[in-house]
Amino acid sequence: MAKDTVRYPDEVVEAIDELVDDGMFESKSEFYRFSAEYVLTLLNNDHEVKTFNFDEIKTELDISEEDHAKALGADGGTFFLDAVITVRKHGLRGDYEAAERFIDTHYESTDQECIILEELLGTYRSEPT
Repeated sequence: MAKDTVRYPDEVVEAIDELVDDGMFESKSEFYRFSAEYVLTLLNNDHEVKTFNFDEIKTELDISEEDHAKALGADGGTFFLDAVITVRKHGLRGDYEAAERFIDTHYESTDQECIILEELLGTYRSEPT
């Protein structure tokens, strides 16, 4: 097993110490292992958990599938669906400048997602009123 040294803000370490003292985790190491594995499962559906008792700890922490989905975001962890919703709302309201501003501040003009959002916005501009 590999060993890494990581620095955390004092407040984070204090919060983790409280969880260990309260018995939520057996040790700081268990907390760090669980936390790392949990984030990896959020980011990669194919991640194979190696941490001993991961499912048991997750159950004890009462992390529901709904909580898990909230941690990922509305579209499974990416910003794009939320961006589509935002552009759509502005487009439906005829607020094209706000939609353009949103796209320009969140995407590079050559990004594939930017091009798709601009195409989406174009469909609202061309709709008859």
